[in-house]
Order: sequence, then structure tokens, then C-alpha cells
Amino acid sequence: MTAFTVDPWDPGYAAALAVEALSELGATSAELVLDVERPPHEWRPVTPRGEPPRTLLVADGVRRIDARLWVHSEEEPMPLPGIAASYAAGIVRCGPEGADLVAVEVNRTLISASPYTPEVKTPHATYHPCQAADSSMEELSLALQRQVTRLEVELAVRHRARADDMLLVDGPLRGRGHLPATVGYIKTHHTAYLPAPQSAVVAALAPGQRTPVFLMGTSWRRHAWYVRLPVASPAPWAGIARCEAGADLPAEEVVRLADAVTLALLPLAGVDYKDPRAPQNLVPIGGLEKLLRHHLGDAQLLYRALRTAGGQD
Repeated sequence: MTAFTVDPWDPGYAAALAVEALSELGATSAELVLDVERPPHEWRPVTPRGEPPRTLLVADGVRRIDARLWVHSEEEPMPLPGIAASYAAGIVRCGPEGADLVAVEVNRTLISASPYTPEVKTPHATYHPCQAADSSMEELSLALQRQVTRLEVELAVRHRARADDMLLVDGPLRGRGHLPATVGYIKTHHTAYLPAPQSAVVAALAPGQRTPVFLMGTSWRRHAWYVRLPVASPAPWAGIARCEAGADLPAEEVVRLADAVTLALLPLAGVDYKDPRAPQNLVPIGGLEKLLRHHLGDAQLLYRALRTAGGQD
């Protein structure tokens, strides 16, 4: 007899846990320190204690490539590829009275490896130049993502009313680990970082529970833990999200942070009849993403404006 469970995410999206990760469980090159909170052989689901933060700031950013282009210069022997892109970031404040939009900011950028990358002005938007390290699409994309992250950080610093306001950033913590009381929130899992015994603890989590905190290092180091949000599906990784905190924080502080953010996430979980990525795509994140994409403007209008600015129409 063959048994199976269906991943609750819409099939148009990647599964909550990539198949490759399941097939290579435990085969990770990441540096792992598993005894941050308790010894590896004593790992078991943790029910958080304490209270959620009074205020949780949720930061997110979106990006869109408006056009791929070439940068020409008399000083260079041949044109270099580039991208014209729009990006936006926003902050939502969640508290006992509900959730409120705090800030939204939209920027445009023209990225290439050329030091002569121009500023491009159109009737609808101005694209500010940014020089990438090389002309590969990967580096152009990374340069764009760095600008998105920088804008998220600027908004978070500007709109944090109290030093103890907790900040949740959608995505890995990289580039934001220096911010106090800040947690990275990862919805999808492309790598199974934990060895099999500890990974089994992830699958055993009940909604509202988390794993013990551990320290992990790939190209950068951070504390991490997994949490399961409310979900009806019995699939092993349904409703699982990974959270990250700064590597330099004392263990006791990270444990308090892990408990507090786990309690804060539960009422914010997405619901499947509204969001195909529920419950991991939190309600404030889903709403903020939709609003930010609207603020990026009409992609076709901007594309035509860029063609006109380049003398092609």
C-alpha cells in the first residue's frame, strides 16, 4: 500500500520544501552548531514561553526588471549589458490595535558594469545609475537586491519608534544582522541544513512550536530556528518557516527572541482561501507585497518610456 500527502501550496509555486532537499537530507556543507539552546541528543519541539512583542514591524521589498539594455560609451570598446529596474520597500506596524502601513518608498535604477552608466530621465520616472562588479546577470541581479535591502534597512531605522520594537524582514537576514531585535523570515526551503535526527524534530513540530536555536554558517553566519504555523495539512514540512537572528547575539537573547517571534507569528499566519502560499506568507507580508507591486507602476508604460529615452521610438 502506498501512502502520500499533498503539499498545501498551490502547484504554481515551489513546494514548501524542495524535493532535492528531502533526497539529500543531512548532506549539507553548512557549518552547524546544534547545542546553542540544548544538546543535539536532547532536541525536541519547543513550546514558546513569555509574551509576543507589543510592536512588530514587518519590512518587505519587491523588485522588477523594467527592461534589459546595453550601455554604450565612447570610452569603452564595446557595449555592456545592463538592466533598468524598479524597486519598492515598505513597513507595516503590527500591534494590539491591528496593523497599519507606516511607509512605502519606490526607487528606479539603471545597473551595469560600466563606470559610465548614465542617469535616464523619462516623463514617468528617473532611473539612477548603479555600477555592478561585472556584466553577468547574476551580478546585475545581486546589485539590484542590495539596493532593495538597503532601502528596507533605511525605512526600518527611520520608522522604529522604540529600540525594543521587533523587526521582521521577509527573507534571509543577510545585510541586516546588525539591526537590534531583528529576525529574518524565510518561507521556502531549498536546502535541508539539519542532520536527520534534528530534521525529524522539524517534521514533529505542532502548530505554534519551534525547534531549538542553532548556529549555521554558509557564506555568512547566523542563528536560526524553525517554526510551524497553524496548518491543516499533514505534509511533513507544511506550515514550516525558518527564522534567523544575528550570529553575535548571546544565546539567552536569541532564545528570548525566538520565543517572542514565534508567539507573534501565529495570529499573522496566512489563510489558504486567500493566499496560495499560506500559512507561511503572513497576512501583513502578502498585503504589503501586493501594495508595493502596485506602487511600481505600469511596466509597459515604463518600458515604452525607456525605449523613447533611448531613441528607439
